[in-house]
Amino acid sequence: MEPILTIDDLKKYYGTPANPTRALDGVTCQVMPGEFLGIMGSSGSGKSTLLNCIAAVIRPTSGSLFLKGRPIHTLRDADLAAYRGKEIGYLFQNFELLDNLTGRENILLPLSLHKVPEAEGRRRLESLTDYLEVTGVLDKFPAQMSGGEKQRIAAARALILQPELILADEPTGALDSKNARALMEKLAGLNREAGATILMVTHDSGAASYCQRILFIQDGRIVHELRRNVPEETRQEFYGRILRVMAQLGGGSEYVL
Repeated sequence: MEPILTIDDLKKYYGTPANPTRALDGVTCQVMPGEFLGIMGSSGSGKSTLLNCIAAVIRPTSGSLFLKGRPIHTLRDADLAAYRGKEIGYLFQNFELLDNLTGRENILLPLSLHKVPEAEGRRRLESLTDYLEVTGVLDKFPAQMSGGEKQRIAAARALILQPELILADEPTGALDSKNARALMEKLAGLNREAGATILMVTHDSGAASYCQRILFIQDGRIVHELRRNVPEETRQEFYGRILRVMAQLGGGSEYVL
């Protein structure tokens, strides 16, 4: 099986050549189709920089990124906009919903921008909102929703265009433990049942325990890889292994799920 995402010797430096800050310092990895991959590390380790390079929000200093063999790092203008809008779905920590739009309107906005037929949009909306259990808040504005409802609306928006790859940046960071668990159960279900490919950045070991594989990043480099042995290894056993690695690397967990 060919990887859906290939990253080769990716570097992102800030500052001057004489005194650079190496946010990424030679990251190489692959993401396979249908994989739920976690990226973990302490603040400043480079994990969010990596995600932003994959999303083409920032350009790497050097190295390459390929989505299904297509170079991401060279995209420009219309091709870049199409990649960001249709080929990846982005789930943010702070939801990034438009306050003056209802839940329904927030979810449907990408379909309108990319001219998806109305009937197809309704079908996708119904399927996603039923699964994510947000049909009751579709006509509410974000200010009328709980944090968990906002994040599930945001998840529906990220998924509505059926992207090749879902990028999740600390998706449980603004949620309490109950809503964090509920969101992770939904994301894991989408991965397991619909084959969604998810790459999630998190510092939360509990959220990471839903992943199939975890890459630990430190000082801009991948320093450890942890795989979940399915079906022999349960999520709680995997969670314990994550905690041990994080302790060795000087990290920790915010939530115990």
